[in-house]
Amino acid sequence: MAKAVQKIKLSPSRDIPFSKLVLSQKNVRRVKAGISIEDLAEDIAHREKLLQSLYVLPILDADGQETGMFEVPAGGRRYRALELLVKQKRLAKTAPVPCIVGDMGTEITAEEDSLAENVHRVALHPLDQFRAFQTLREQGRPEEDIAAIFFVSVNVVKQRLRLAAVSAKLLDVYADDGMSLEQLMAFSVTADHARQEQVWENVNKSGYDEPYQIRRVLTESTVRASDKRVRFVGLAAYEAAGGNVLRDLFEEDGGGWLDDVALLERLVAEKLRTEAEAIAAEAWKWIEVAASLPYGYDHGLRRLERDPAALTAEEQASFDALQAEYDALQAKFEDADELPDDVDVRLGELEKALEALNDRPDIFEPGEIARAGVFVSIDSEGRLSVDRGYVRPEDEAPAADFDVGRGTDAPEPGASVQRTTISVAGLSTEPEDDDEEEDPARPLPDRLITELTAHRTLALRDALAENPAIAFQAVLHNFVLTAFYRFAPSGSCLEIGLRTPTFPTQAPGLRESASAKAVEARHESWKARLPRGEDDLWDALTALDGAAQASLFAHCASFAVNAVHEPANRYNQGRVSAHGARSRLDQANVLARAVGFDMVQAGWKPTVDNYLGRVTKPRILEAVREARGESSAQLIDHLKKADMAKEAERLLDGSGWLPEPLRLADPTASPAEQEAEAGPLPEFLADNDGQEDSGDDDTEPQLDAAE
Repeated sequence: MAKAVQKIKLSPSRDIPFSKLVLSQKNVRRVKAGISIEDLAEDIAHREKLLQSLYVLPILDADGQETGMFEVPAGGRRYRALELLVKQKRLAKTAPVPCIVGDMGTEITAEEDSLAENVHRVALHPLDQFRAFQTLREQGRPEEDIAAIFFVSVNVVKQRLRLAAVSAKLLDVYADDGMSLEQLMAFSVTADHARQEQVWENVNKSGYDEPYQIRRVLTESTVRASDKRVRFVGLAAYEAAGGNVLRDLFEEDGGGWLDDVALLERLVAEKLRTEAEAIAAEAWKWIEVAASLPYGYDHGLRRLERDPAALTAEEQASFDALQAEYDALQAKFEDADELPDDVDVRLGELEKALEALNDRPDIFEPGEIARAGVFVSIDSEGRLSVDRGYVRPEDEAPAADFDVGRGTDAPEPGASVQRTTISVAGLSTEPEDDDEEEDPARPLPDRLITELTAHRTLALRDALAENPAIAFQAVLHNFVLTAFYRFAPSGSCLEIGLRTPTFPTQAPGLRESASAKAVEARHESWKARLPRGEDDLWDALTALDGAAQASLFAHCASFAVNAVHEPANRYNQGRVSAHGARSRLDQANVLARAVGFDMVQAGWKPTVDNYLGRVTKPRILEAVREARGESSAQLIDHLKKADMAKEAERLLDGSGWLPEPLRLADPTASPAEQEAEAGPLPEFLADNDGQEDSGDDDTEPQLDAAE
């Protein structure tokens, strides 16, 4: 006959007055953890009940008899919370407390019971907590109330609600430990469930699933809120127009991402045009409008002479007082290691006030305004940039139009005012083409090589201007070639005339590059030192010492540097022959070595815009392999081109890697080795007269297709 199973008898529960309870020293919890006793007391007061009874044991006297008092070995934090409420007179000392009374006769000790209560407790899964917060929100509880009830910040509530709103499929993956909490946080950047699921499927298969990588993929087609276009139109205006902003509640996101790029560009174009129409009231002949102006946008244009508007007597008095105070503070604390805080603040205020008074509008001759124009754009800080007073060659007045002693003719009184022509440059970017050939041997597109060498030319100009001795030798070399070697090829990289070669295509980031800023700063510095009129130039140059003359000479000579790749057709019918182009680039290498030039030190580094997004996947992998090794290349070889280019940019950052057109050839190598190091010449630069004629000398469509 089977033995009967002994039934378990649970300890009884009963209400015991709080005054009959004491905290047991057998409670194993010693270290404070979780919410504070104060917060727990507030939660008990809010609910007016204990959600979990205390576990108590009767206290016996010396004879083993119950004394009517009970110790609490399990539930010490609840006991302390109740004790605090009693001290605050919010709970009566004799208030009944629900307790489970243990048996003193059992072999299980109070310490074991206390340990079991804490060890066997299973914490709530984070997902359950997220969903519980969501349920409370759906029940109509404000986020502020939920935060107050559970003693967390409102931002924590927003974070948990955002996580609960992620795709249900991804939440199930997270619940099954198939995704980390950090990955789930990354997916919360967007509310598009279909996009979340698509990205998870891709990154889960590829292993390309770090949180930062997930965020990057989810925001790859957006514009950062820190973009100068966003700062120009204002985030509020974008949102008021119906634009959506993606926000990351878990990491610093710089204001988020704008996912409606077309709307942003429309707002930018509209605001720029509105600003241009206001400027048109000044009667300029033309206004060019673009979010970003290319480097050298004013090349070939005459800049009008201008004088700043004069200060009024009141403004001049204010300026003098501010300048005197500024100079006095500077002199007083000239030898101080550190300025007092109040003095530092005051100097900053004075600088802003003086700058505001110095920032006065320029005054132009009315007759000149009628034939000149304005460039309107956005500067790097997102502010409106207005550059007035440029005359195109075709708008220059004939000699007969000039009246000695009066300058250019001003409009006659009562004459009709011309209508200003406003042209707005396109603000959209070129679409990507994923259907490209993946031939590793395919040469770089001519346009890309031209853009890369435009960066190199600008940086080389900056380097040459910093080295007057080499600049002098370079110019002398060019002069000697012309004077003594009449049949030498015209392939020098220095075109003395002085003619400044323009860049046939605008390389991304060229105008904002370190070299461009250095050249511009140096030019403006010299412009301020030189006389306005050319009649006084000779005397001004004579007054310069030898070092200053050499520095100015180097600066001027640097503008003639031309190391830009220029494609020539196979019959040398372009502006430059294939041999001349190669000779020019060789001379550029000689010059670069002489000035100790390095494109890495000049600040160039490969990005998606300037290289990686413009070449084939095999070339991207080749770049990563050369810079970081085969193992790094294998990390990205399975990715689509757009993702591969972005990840390659991260891997190549700080590596010093350069594409072939930007590398400096080794002068000790043989010509064949130098050509191999520089990479194959593009088809239209190859000096091969034996090829068959394609029947079409117009190379432009082929170049566009190659890009």
